[in-house]
Amino acid sequence: MKKRFKQIPKQTLGFFPTPVTELTRFAGLLKGPRIFIKRDDLTGLAFGGNKTRKLEYLAADALKQGCDTLITAGAAQSNHCRQTAAAASACGLGCHLALGGKAPGTLDGNLLLDDLLGAEIHWTGSFRKGETIPDMVNDLISRGKKPYVIPYGGSNETGALGFINAMEELKSQLDESNTIITHIVFPTSSGGTHSGMMIGNTMFAEDRFRLVGIGIDKDETGGIPLNRYILNLVNSTCEFLNLNLKYRQGDIVIKNSYLGQGYGIVGDLEKKAIRLLAETEGIFVDPVYTGRALGGMMDMIKKGEFTSGDSVLFWHTGGSPALFPYADQIR
Repeated sequence: MKKRFKQIPKQTLGFFPTPVTELTRFAGLLKGPRIFIKRDDLTGLAFGGNKTRKLEYLAADALKQGCDTLITAGAAQSNHCRQTAAAASACGLGCHLALGGKAPGTLDGNLLLDDLLGAEIHWTGSFRKGETIPDMVNDLISRGKKPYVIPYGGSNETGALGFINAMEELKSQLDESNTIITHIVFPTSSGGTHSGMMIGNTMFAEDRFRLVGIGIDKDETGGIPLNRYILNLVNSTCEFLNLNLKYRQGDIVIKNSYLGQGYGIVGDLEKKAIRLLAETEGIFVDPVYTGRALGGMMDMIKKGEFTSGDSVLFWHTGGSPALFPYADQIR
């Protein structure tokens, strides 16, 4: 079952395993279950983040195919695009980013880092999910380049491998420390992290963890309901790996009640979560993904959706550079 997975090439880009620690002061104020955190904000690639795990497989595939340029897309402050630009630099590849919106007067947050990493930015107006990438590919090919397209969020069968690997890592850490986790809560958006977690949970942990994704953007998957999108991706990844696994819609748990006013719009939920974790544990979450997911988890605790006997792990997927452009909304 695991043979095909272990044979797939991976390019080392981050520092693993990332730490698992208990949030005792944070949990004490919430008066709910024990709470742990998986620190993928510390993966080490350009201020870290979960996309490093996906990019280790995606970049390896690009190099294997002899490509010289990475292309991907996202919002102006995309954490995925920042880490893709860093992966390209680390591998000696060019990088082109298709970013939604228009060029700002001042570069800050992830945009500043994209620039420092040498990425060529293409502003795409209302398109932030790669709609303009085919034209970019044709242009690069006409200039003698060999581009490799990384999908939105790094979420395809290759990218999902990063979180299959991550679940093996987590299981080993918990076994070594004799720590029992009942639930894993995390932001879910483009689907690759969620899909990889599901497969890894089955392959390495005998489905011991209850996976709870907090939805971030109702429009993330181009009009396809996120749970259906993930179902398609998780099963196509199983086929890619020749795994005798088949997931059903009921296997996917997504909380879509924390979308607020929409993608990237900070409300009281995110503000409270960002400040409480910072003040109690000295850890920062971002305003778009991890802040929303953490706020959702806090509300679930308040509503009694976990018992006092549960142990919940919050998977910190990174994104702290995005705090700075949102300073006026956070305070």
